[in-house]
Amino acid sequence: MSEDPYRVLGVSKDATDAEIKRSYRKLARQYHPDRNPGDAAAEERFKAIQAAHETIGSAEARREHDQRRRMEEMFGGGGQGNPFGGGFGGVDLGDIFSQFMGGRGFSGGFSQQQASPREDGPKPRGADIEAGLDISLEQALDGTEVRFSHRRLRRCDKCDGASFGRSKRCAPCNGTGVQTKGSTLTVKVPPKAQHGQQLRLRKMGHEHPEGEPGDLLITLRLDAKEGRRWEDGRLVQEVPVPITTLLLGGKVRISTPAGKRVQIDVQEGTRIGDRRRLQGHGHSGGPLDIEFILAESDELSPEQKEALERLRDSGL
Repeated sequence: MSEDPYRVLGVSKDATDAEIKRSYRKLARQYHPDRNPGDAAAEERFKAIQAAHETIGSAEARREHDQRRRMEEMFGGGGQGNPFGGGFGGVDLGDIFSQFMGGRGFSGGFSQQQASPREDGPKPRGADIEAGLDISLEQALDGTEVRFSHRRLRRCDKCDGASFGRSKRCAPCNGTGVQTKGSTLTVKVPPKAQHGQQLRLRKMGHEHPEGEPGDLLITLRLDAKEGRRWEDGRLVQEVPVPITTLLLGGKVRISTPAGKRVQIDVQEGTRIGDRRRLQGHGHSGGPLDIEFILAESDELSPEQKEALERLRDSGL
């Protein structure tokens, strides 16, 4: 199995598309062959970063990857993301189609006739669709309406689902009773929405040829902007600190998600990666975890180089 692209890019599976792009750019600069000439390990790492970006670097590629992984987890095989095409590790295609049709199976293979449902039994139901929607912190606070496009199985225009499980085939849907179609709808995001919050749009999932449609489950992903990320629902903000301030202590100023300027005391001997929690400064008045990182210097002045050489000579 190939490397997990989310792990390669150092982001969580609920990261926004923008966060993935930012992480990719940062890592690509760090491990680019021009910055690491002759370093085989850095070159290998750079190739893995490129491959991960190709896999989840665009919204469309990411949707296909996530769907393929869900299919692999469901059937334990090499699904190709298309419920009606590609291999699935030897799993019967009818079983896969049954999952997309809400768990109602075939009496035999995919092409065999399906037994009629009991009239007193529950109506069959199409499968739900899971999708992510990226919005800004400001949109989450105030609420917004977003146009959202997705693809789902819908009843065949020609047979209206009547060919499902029957010996008589319908050419447009190949006897499945459904076709894959795209649609666009307006998603209403309520005020003070939270990262990871799920919105359920009823009957906007896969349609069943003989029953009710499933639901569309949209998970909100709040883009925290450059230098911030989400970890298990907590907002983490990186705070660059000069090496001298980390070693000797001092103060730094940060801008919170709400745009407030806050002064932070840095204790003497603070280490890279140390954290502190600021109550009330996160999204919608929640906590904000700050993480100290080393401030990068693009170019050192002659005086700074001389001072560092003296520190090196002193054993520091």
